[in-house]
Amino acid sequence: MKKKLKIDIVSDVVCPWCTIGYKRLEKAISELGIEDKVDIEWQSFELNPNMPTEGQNVTEHITEKYGSTIEQQKESKKHMTEIGEDLGFKFDYFDDMRMVNTFDAHVLLEYAKDFNKQTELKMTLTKAFFSERKDVSDRDILKQALLDVGLDPKEGLAKLDNEEARYTVRSIQNQWKNLGVSSVPTVVFNRKSAVTGAQPVATFKQVLSELIAELD
Repeated sequence: MKKKLKIDIVSDVVCPWCTIGYKRLEKAISELGIEDKVDIEWQSFELNPNMPTEGQNVTEHITEKYGSTIEQQKESKKHMTEIGEDLGFKFDYFDDMRMVNTFDAHVLLEYAKDFNKQTELKMTLTKAFFSERKDVSDRDILKQALLDVGLDPKEGLAKLDNEEARYTVRSIQNQWKNLGVSSVPTVVFNRKSAVTGAQPVATFKQVLSELIAELD
């Protein structure tokens, strides 16, 4: 069995730069033709672990958390939307968009790992939030996402009320924080080296080429 390059992506479901970073990484992998040489695992990180159930208006939230003006936010959203278009991903920002709690989504992503469906579920949830105006903390939306990727919704949703499953996700989050991850996306290669932020495709290609060469 050939050795694969292990790639851990520490990210949140509602993080636009995580989506952009992944799409660029995916493009780099595709352009190098190394899909069969990498093994991607998603690691849980919550941008807003204390986000209440009802969520918070995105514009309010970003003003409060980062001090960005409305004008800066408009510019940033326009910029991300354009980058998304180039990568085949639709960012649909709207006035009443709400930031939501993503813990349950992370519990399901951990569940999906056992079935090799993590990336599929991650992109389904991200698309639901950014492209389809859906609340990814809502259990009906989470159920539909499980169905969309061919996972058992009853078994998956049961994990949300399972103390062990919830504890596992908290432990994973703490593990990466203890390793010094404080911003996302953080892409970790073979648990040895890492890059943070949504790096350009060319940067990912360079890093991947060097690490794949070491495997041979």
